[in-house]
Amino acid sequence: MNFIEQLSAAWRDNDSLLCVGLDPDISRFPAELLTQPDAIYQFCKSIIDATADLACSFKPQIAYFAALRAEDQLEAICRYIKSAYPHIPVILDAKRGDIGATAAQYAREAFERYAADAVTVNPYMGFDSVAPYLEWKDKGVIVLCRTSNAGGSDLQFLDVAGKPLYQHVAKLVADQWNTSGQCALVVGATFPNELAQVRSIVGDMPLLVPGIGAQGGDIAATVQAGKTASGTGMMINSSRAILYATTQPGETYTAAARRVAQETRDAINLYR
Repeated sequence: MNFIEQLSAAWRDNDSLLCVGLDPDISRFPAELLTQPDAIYQFCKSIIDATADLACSFKPQIAYFAALRAEDQLEAICRYIKSAYPHIPVILDAKRGDIGATAAQYAREAFERYAADAVTVNPYMGFDSVAPYLEWKDKGVIVLCRTSNAGGSDLQFLDVAGKPLYQHVAKLVADQWNTSGQCALVVGATFPNELAQVRSIVGDMPLLVPGIGAQGGDIAATVQAGKTASGTGMMINSSRAILYATTQPGETYTAAARRVAQETRDAINLYR
């Protein structure tokens, strides 16, 4: 099963467009985990187990692991998802952006070392920076397009033949770069008007949509702008709001994470 097929099945089977981001910050871990040598693995595993039936994908952010020399725990997390929840795609959030042999090694890292189903990439160096990933015919290649950060406008709104650059990227990916049929785009929830523009350009291509939860994106506006005619088409990511949900009296951190994930999934579904 390729990435698009796997994602489509997860949308359907879990009735969810929610992508759960895995951004482990040990300064925010529960105290009982801090004495464990594999605390990052244990934290992520518990979040995964608590939310797996509510998610259409999991998105580990590689920097949170690499900065703590915890790549081995990231490998273990990816293996665990593959073993326990093989129907849920794993998106390695790496935002790689090199070319040639170097990009080929980054692709091996994502798809062999971590066994990810998809990886995020940066298109700034053009098609050369994306092509090595497309050689993995069943793997997803998720290209940055209109990002959720305010500074994204510094470049993404530059005029290119009368259109902002992010629209040019969307059209390039949809019309020329998607040789494997497994491409998707990153488009932030913080800019619903631009999200709607991208949807109009790329048809039913999946969109990875960060920016709800801690970043303040509006769920209703996001879903209305980005959904396809079938009410799918998006992986709406929430990371910190779920991982570090405020616990209620007598509630464990995993129960809090599940509660917020379910509330988010259900809120998304209200507007599908």
